[in-house]
Amino acid sequence: MEPPGARAPRLLLLALLLGARPGVQAAMQVSVAPLVEVMRGETVTLDCTPLGDYSQYQLKWFLADRSGTRHLLAEAQVQGPEVQARVHAARGRSPPYQLQGQGHLVLAEAQVKDERDYVCVVTAGAAGTAEATTKLQVFAKPETTDVSPNLGTLSVMDDSAQEIATCHSRNGNPAPQIKWYRNGQPLKVPMEVNSNSYMTSRTVREASGLQSLTSTLYLRVHKEDRDARFHCSAHYRLPRGQHGHLDSQAFGLTLHYPTEHVQFWVDSATTTEGWVREGDSVQLVCRGDGNPTPEFTFYRLQGQEEKTLSTNLHGNFTLEAVQRNQSGTYGCRALDYDAAEEAELSQTLGLRVAYLDPIELSSEDELALPLDSSVTVTCSVQGLPAPALRWTKDAAPLADGPTLSLSSITFSSTGTYVCEAYTPTVPLLSRTRALKLLVEGVPDLKPENIHPQSGDSWREGDEVRLVCSARGYPEPKFLWSEKGESSTEPVPGGQGWVSSSLTLKLTNAMSQRGVSCEASNAHGSAQHVFHFGPLAPQTSQAGVAVMAVAVSVGLLLLVVAAFYCMRRKGRPGCCRKGEKRAPPGEPDLSHSGSPRPEQTGLLMGGASGGARRGSGGFGDEC
Repeated sequence: MEPPGARAPRLLLLALLLGARPGVQAAMQVSVAPLVEVMRGETVTLDCTPLGDYSQYQLKWFLADRSGTRHLLAEAQVQGPEVQARVHAARGRSPPYQLQGQGHLVLAEAQVKDERDYVCVVTAGAAGTAEATTKLQVFAKPETTDVSPNLGTLSVMDDSAQEIATCHSRNGNPAPQIKWYRNGQPLKVPMEVNSNSYMTSRTVREASGLQSLTSTLYLRVHKEDRDARFHCSAHYRLPRGQHGHLDSQAFGLTLHYPTEHVQFWVDSATTTEGWVREGDSVQLVCRGDGNPTPEFTFYRLQGQEEKTLSTNLHGNFTLEAVQRNQSGTYGCRALDYDAAEEAELSQTLGLRVAYLDPIELSSEDELALPLDSSVTVTCSVQGLPAPALRWTKDAAPLADGPTLSLSSITFSSTGTYVCEAYTPTVPLLSRTRALKLLVEGVPDLKPENIHPQSGDSWREGDEVRLVCSARGYPEPKFLWSEKGESSTEPVPGGQGWVSSSLTLKLTNAMSQRGVSCEASNAHGSAQHVFHFGPLAPQTSQAGVAVMAVAVSVGLLLLVVAAFYCMRRKGRPGCCRKGEKRAPPGEPDLSHSGSPRPEQTGLLMGGASGGARRGSGGFGDEC
């Protein structure tokens, strides 16, 4: 019997001799992908390919569980181009496994529970048997990341880490990684518990095989975190080395921190020097930088004493219709018992109330002065800060200062003069006082020019509107020399001018004597006469006159003819109707175009009519 140690060299020598013999194949090998990645719900195909030229072989697919036990899923007998495939077990999978082609294992609608090792075993007769394993990994993108912040109040005076928020990422595969951010910057938070910051995580595998991750953040908060924005993000993996992330909504924290500083100001219309107008409502505002808002006390300093005005939580105090005697120093104090001893919890400010008293004039508000006289009027006012004075008329500046001087007064001086007191350092603080000046004297009369309606001259019957304007004090009265439609009214913007108008129709009498306008008051009167020159007759009147003359002449001829017929009434042939024949010895021309006796009788009558009585003259005709 050979010792055991002598067998190994012989077996090795036998293997070398077999390998060196012609026609003997090398050991069987199988090619598979060691790792296959797929998204959940997609179809995946596991390929298994023998390396070499084999016309006949058997291929089997096994599922290896976590204990290493193999379960036959499917097999295929390959003989040249013919393949006989058979699926042995679905093992509860739906849809079941499929075998396609020359042994490709197909998994439709991949699920997380398909994440296993799949073993492909190929046997090819004398070539032997070979196997290879492929690992299937199924990826699932997690659902939307959400966060549950701590809704309580966190104190910055706590010297340990406090719970900030819990982040949830559900139904992903593999389990994502949760990261925390403050103001968009990642937080480096350890998993170990400590007094400054840490986080805890918990992963749960759902019935579907997907994984849900929960992460809770703990931080020691500071006052600077009062405006910070936090959020969490779930970072997950995808096939082919890709990555993605899902961010939660950002959130803030409610912190409790003591007051360190107080601000105090006037929240009303004010100047840079701190002046406010008398009569305005003035609001004093006090704010501290602590949370929750402390209680505020408003006070006024009177000498060395503090007079408390109000205590409230909203930090506002209003002085209604502030008066000049309320000028002084006001203060505000925050009552925060958690504040440090060195904290500035009190502030003061100076309040100055600007005012203007009514303006006083050195004269009455209305003055009546004669023409060519002079006057000096002074206005005065008391106010703080010291006001400035100026005089204006119709918004046009006249003089700066309290004095208004007028000399050689004319009617144009009539009007309203305004003294205005204003404070340059306090806008909208001003007062005015008006002085009305009236100028006495004989009225100043001004007629309005008139022009003919057509042509170069007026016509009889033309309608004309005459206008006279006058000014003076007392207000002038108007008197017209003719009657007509008249009215009197002030001239708009006329500085004391009043006007009177008269509407009438022109006659020859008016053109000869003119139409006068007179303005008068207690100091005298002024008159103006409107002249029109010779009036041309109206065209329609001349036509009527011509027609009247023609009618009169025609009537006169008829009367003469009738009278003559009556005188000759007893003679034969006189005034007969019908044709007349010519007397004996006279030619009858009535049919030859010559004048008939009836047409020529009148022309032949007259002084010589008696000499031709027997010859068919005027005396013989009607």
